[in-house]
Amino acid sequence: MTAPFDDPRAFLAELFHAAVAAADPERALAAHLPAPPRGRAVVVGAGKGAAQMAAALERLWQGPPLEGAVVTRYGHGCATRRIEVLEAAHPAPDEAGLAASERMFALARGLGPDDLLIALICGGGSALLPAPPPGLTLEDEIAVNRALLNSGAPIGQMNALRVCMSRIKGGRLAAAAHPARVVTLAASDIPGDDPALIASGPTIPQRTGRAEALAVARRWRLDLPEAARAWLERGDCEPPQAGDPAFARDEAHVVASAGLSLEAAAALAEKRGVRAAILSDSIEGEAREAARVLGAVARECALRARPFAPPVALLSGGETSVRVRGKGRGGRNGEFALALARELDGLEGVCALAADTDGIDGAGDNAGAFCDGASWSRLAGAGADPAALLDDNDAWSAFARLDDLFVTGPTGVNVNDFRAILIAPRGG
Repeated sequence: MTAPFDDPRAFLAELFHAAVAAADPERALAAHLPAPPRGRAVVVGAGKGAAQMAAALERLWQGPPLEGAVVTRYGHGCATRRIEVLEAAHPAPDEAGLAASERMFALARGLGPDDLLIALICGGGSALLPAPPPGLTLEDEIAVNRALLNSGAPIGQMNALRVCMSRIKGGRLAAAAHPARVVTLAASDIPGDDPALIASGPTIPQRTGRAEALAVARRWRLDLPEAARAWLERGDCEPPQAGDPAFARDEAHVVASAGLSLEAAAALAEKRGVRAAILSDSIEGEAREAARVLGAVARECALRARPFAPPVALLSGGETSVRVRGKGRGGRNGEFALALARELDGLEGVCALAADTDGIDGAGDNAGAFCDGASWSRLAGAGADPAALLDDNDAWSAFARLDDLFVTGPTGVNVNDFRAILIAPRGG
């Protein structure tokens, strides 16, 4: 093992992989398996880690033979024995996702009171399960999704609107399975870990509805298709509500989360002789604004040894957002890293990693990027304009030029963003 400050990037990568390992599906599911039913055991699921969750469930399950299907992003599948793995597009929905939604409904309908529906849900499921309501098309749902992704709205608010714009989200898949018992096992990519918001809660009744969805559309000035706006303004788009007796036997368990993964990374840092400070597992807001705040904290630690004296690793999670104004390439973690590079410019002894635990940052091929106090000036020295790249939302190009992209490939895990800022001992 490399000493943390001899190769800070390698050490930060170790912390990332420790966080991912803590959310390993088999480890996460083992403590939450439902009791075997008297009848059938049917599996549905959606998300960028759904295939790995299905494979882990097959290895752990000791009840009646499993049957069913899950949908994941193209290229994120894995081998399973009995549960079918479907693939569809993310972050923009496609026809394959629409077919997957219909497959989930077919599996859920017709179940009886002695049957069990196990729902394996994780981040990315919202886009992978498109199911436009009556009068709307898949193109309308794609346009709504694009407007949300480009708005800068927090993920919880995005999903509050999505549940009112779907035939499957917001508990509607569980409603289709009634009177069967539904047990949801979810890996959270949502700040606060609310199961109703993870992948827009296809098997979880809601506590919000049309009023909240309309408020989100107004607050973020969403450019929605006319059919979508008309649907929202009608009174028949309310999702099933918590407290409905149809869901009385159902259960939901968050089996993995950013908080648990950050604790694992912190434990590794402490073991390697570096104090770890978990700042939050639920940071939201625009990525560059989060970078401004965390950059200020890092600078205070490095220069004034407060609130934490170096050596220290500042850890955080959550899900930031990007208000897309430019035409560049890059996800929210790359945007955070590039904005952080600006805040750290000229500061010695500080290195950072921002990455998505699923291994894919936005629509790119990287998990995120590294940056340090020299990144901003290195870009300028290489003939690039770092401020212009940031304004164009082109973090991928910036870090590709520096050879500082962090590439892991799909991890089979999705517990949101992982950020670590490593601050060397003073004078080190």
